[in-house]
Amino acid sequence: MGDGSLVRIAALVRQDGRLLVRDPAPLIVRTVMPLLIMGFMQPLFRAALRAGDVHGATGAEQAVPGMAVMFLFFLVTTVGFAMFREHGWNTWDRLRAGPARPFELVAGRLVVPLAVAVVQLAVVFAAGGLLFGLRVSGSYPALVVVGVPLTLCVVLTGMALVALCRTISQLSVFANLLALLFAGLGGALTPQSALPDWARPLAPAVPSYWAMRGFSTVILDGGGVSAVLLPAGVLCAFAAGLAVVAAAFFRTGHRKLSWS
Repeated sequence: MGDGSLVRIAALVRQDGRLLVRDPAPLIVRTVMPLLIMGFMQPLFRAALRAGDVHGATGAEQAVPGMAVMFLFFLVTTVGFAMFREHGWNTWDRLRAGPARPFELVAGRLVVPLAVAVVQLAVVFAAGGLLFGLRVSGSYPALVVVGVPLTLCVVLTGMALVALCRTISQLSVFANLLALLFAGLGGALTPQSALPDWARPLAPAVPSYWAMRGFSTVILDGGGVSAVLLPAGVLCAFAAGLAVVAAAFFRTGHRKLSWS
């Protein structure tokens, strides 16, 4: 990747950054909402964890990572909006006609959502510790090892949906559906040990399962980096698969509609 390519990507990143600064409300809401829901869900999670022989559990051990993972996947729509916005403003064709290559157009649109995902995850975990008494018995670097590929999965899920969906309505519906499905199957809404019998065989098929498994290993079991290499590796595999889907179906010449 040459200097010219980096300059063009940086220009797109700066544009998305300016738009985010002008309207930070969606980011603020997605960060505050999980904290509000934690307050209601913590007593239920405390009872569920203690029923599962997690002695001394406060409920924050499930509430914080669970709500963090669930609301992180609602960020999928942000990736889609960034791409569909250009079509709605009739600026996509001008971008294509410029010197930027297709790879640069896509890469430039992924940097800001990825940074937002990392910040959102970090803030929710930090606030969970301050407000709800989350105690991490393992190593903090292990949380990072799980969190980084998780954010990649979120952003690339958004890019895959951009490639597959023609309208913003389609993308929004599928993104919200996936967020709820991943939350339920992955163990964000209930400890994985309490999942229904029918859901347990399906759970490993979603990235949120591996994220929750990794976070629980660190928070509850005191695991370090070596203990979360498997969940982190599976998340990287999910991210690679989503990248392949996006690359296979994304076409710069496909017209995207901002309405149904």
